[in-house]
Amino acid sequence: MTAAPRIGIIGCGAIGGFYGLMLARAGFDVHFLLRSEFTAVASDGLRVNSVVHGNLHLQPVQAYQSAADMPPCDWLLVGAKTTSNSELAPLICQAAAPGAKVVLMQNGLAVEDQLRPLLPDSLHLLGGLCYIYAHRSAPGVVEHQALGGINLGYHSGPADDAESRQWLLEQGTSLFQTAGLDSKAMAELTQARWQKLVWNAPFNGLAVLLNSNTTALMSNAESRTLIAAMMQELVDAASACGYQLPTGFASKLLAATERAPDYLPSMYHDFALQRPLELHAIYAAPLAAAAKVGCAMPRTEMLYQALRYLEQRQQPDRSSHE
Repeated sequence: MTAAPRIGIIGCGAIGGFYGLMLARAGFDVHFLLRSEFTAVASDGLRVNSVVHGNLHLQPVQAYQSAADMPPCDWLLVGAKTTSNSELAPLICQAAAPGAKVVLMQNGLAVEDQLRPLLPDSLHLLGGLCYIYAHRSAPGVVEHQALGGINLGYHSGPADDAESRQWLLEQGTSLFQTAGLDSKAMAELTQARWQKLVWNAPFNGLAVLLNSNTTALMSNAESRTLIAAMMQELVDAASACGYQLPTGFASKLLAATERAPDYLPSMYHDFALQRPLELHAIYAAPLAAAAKVGCAMPRTEMLYQALRYLEQRQQPDRSSHE
């Protein structure tokens, strides 16, 4: 790259806050789009209390309440939840420089497929898979417990051959590597999303349904057996859809979770704060993909139905669109 890229952060919760601060700390020109947290961040800056990196404070923050006020950004990192994806396209278009690279740093399957028709063909769309234990504890404050890597995969856009896509992915991963974070290019984005679902679908939903953290879920024989069975459902569904996951992948995830610090997944926090749950991206989309190829996921479907019930009881005015 001949010039240092300008980076925009859309959605400054735990994900946007952590990665945005780390990139700014590494010397990149980072601009944050904020809504409810604007006043706190503009006044007090952005904080990441990290077990890995120490207590970090970014002040001042290049913060904006409107995407129209942001300078054109070469990279746009979208950390907003998938539940707000229908509102994202206009913001992305306002903040994007010509030929910008848009990275959806979100959980779930096929999230890029939903956003792509709403974006100009001239913008690159990538998926960002964040492997991190982090949550937002207050406006402009992120608690970072472990990990922090992010892998990138190309979805669609002007890069129409493998070499161009790989070159662009390497540009993106180098940004995070410069910030001291693990980052790799993923050749097959959909497979990478299935792999991440193997952990996300069981632990997010069961944390809500059973009101439990990862340590409690792993230490009980019944819940651990259920998690392992759900993980295998997801591995089998991915295979049925044409994406063969690594041998022993579910067992490795269980072992890694045992070694990791106690954690409450993002859906637990969303439910506790009565925010919409990411049920479509994490459950409905993979269930639909599996059903299309005749693959049943009974445990995953039951968890999805239970979560829908809990959300509708908590937010009865929300339409049942999941």
